[in-house]
Amino acid sequence: MEYKEFYKINPGLSKRLMLLEDTGKGVTYGDFTAFYSSVENKLRTGTLLFLFCENSIGAVFFYLACLNKKIVPLLLDAKMEQALAARLIQTYAPDYIAFPADLCADVSADAVPAAEGFGYTVYQYTPAGQRAPYPALHPDLALLLTTSGSTGSPKLVRQSRKNISANAASIADYLDLNASERPITTLPMHYTYGLSIINSHLLAGAAVLLTNRSMVEKEFWEFFRQEQASSFGGVPYTYEILRRLSFFDMELPSLRTMTQAGGKLAPKLHREFAEYAAQTGRSFIVMYGQTEATARMGYLPAEDALRKCGSMGIAIPGGRFRLMEDKDVEITEPDRTGELVYEGENVTMGYAACRAGLAKGDERGGVLFTGDMAMRDADGYYYITGRKKRFLKLFGMRVNMDEIERLLKAEYEGVQAACAGEDDHMRIFLAGADEAFCRQAELWIAAKTGLHPSGLRVFPIDVIPKNSAGKTLYQKLPDIPF
Repeated sequence: MEYKEFYKINPGLSKRLMLLEDTGKGVTYGDFTAFYSSVENKLRTGTLLFLFCENSIGAVFFYLACLNKKIVPLLLDAKMEQALAARLIQTYAPDYIAFPADLCADVSADAVPAAEGFGYTVYQYTPAGQRAPYPALHPDLALLLTTSGSTGSPKLVRQSRKNISANAASIADYLDLNASERPITTLPMHYTYGLSIINSHLLAGAAVLLTNRSMVEKEFWEFFRQEQASSFGGVPYTYEILRRLSFFDMELPSLRTMTQAGGKLAPKLHREFAEYAAQTGRSFIVMYGQTEATARMGYLPAEDALRKCGSMGIAIPGGRFRLMEDKDVEITEPDRTGELVYEGENVTMGYAACRAGLAKGDERGGVLFTGDMAMRDADGYYYITGRKKRFLKLFGMRVNMDEIERLLKAEYEGVQAACAGEDDHMRIFLAGADEAFCRQAELWIAAKTGLHPSGLRVFPIDVIPKNSAGKTLYQKLPDIPF
């Protein structure tokens, strides 16, 4: 497969619309070329830049400028808690920090303006005192993203230029993207899934519709209809919201494609959206990925959405899956569960935990042990069954907490559930439930699974804590005594 760097703009695209904000402001691919010419000599190659992102032209332009200039950006949420941002700044000592204009008042006195454009200002950052003599960033390093979960973690994923370009090309290939596409952002660009949508569509020369609006806001759908969005992506939580919004009754004539990743979709919800797509002549494509693999590793072709309901599909073009019983024994027969292992050029270089870690080279060699447990059917389609580390032992029985959550969601329509705990003590949290409902749910789970009732407790909670991408923040669930 031929890979090209999507951020190297083809001159033939110069007059084509590239990005359009819900404010009405739009830019062409040629506008990016002019923007890059205006900032490239103001920033130094081989440096580290913290980019606090919104879904905006300024954020996307500075991200692309970094890739062109061989500056390594770390993409962060513009609304990140200041204490968490300060921790990351102290740990990694960035050379530059880029903020939206309305956040610039919070920049420390150690920062000096270096470049600006489209509502963003880049500050050269020099901490008080002498900057430590850090080793040079590895020449293959192109991008840093936070790991799934808490964005306050200093643990970062190191992505190379080949990782980004290879994954963008593969996604554009299996989605058959072209310049007529008009995806609308439903996820933040600092999240690997949201970023992959931008990367793959820019590679195809498409126009990306940028908004920070939520799907529950009427302005989102007004923008969608006005600008004739052709596709959107979502995590499982997104599709749960859509169902509650009576999405199936909406008039959206421009919609052609819906994609889903960021966790396993409940089979019932998968089937409902697959049936809707089949009945309306649209495509519903379930995908599988991790930040550690740049973005995508697997996808379920739209034509198989109903036939293989519940599956995350097959490996993306250029990739390969296998199942391992342990690190040395491969599972070759169908319908057996093992750890899912992926091989491909989009497998990232490894992790970093401090500035010195950014000098390290490729530590994975194109192979990723995903930490996900999966099963492969006789046709070669894969089904995620849970996380390797999301297991407890209850009185000797091995329990998959992800499976408990899925059972609850399937039995109690509309229920939001999250499981946590330690061996012999599983805590289950139900959003919006009362005590009576929780006691009923305890009895149902025990009867359904054969687990001893004394090993589990169900607690009511107002809201299941989630990050901006809709993923459950298990570490923020209450630590209630058992």
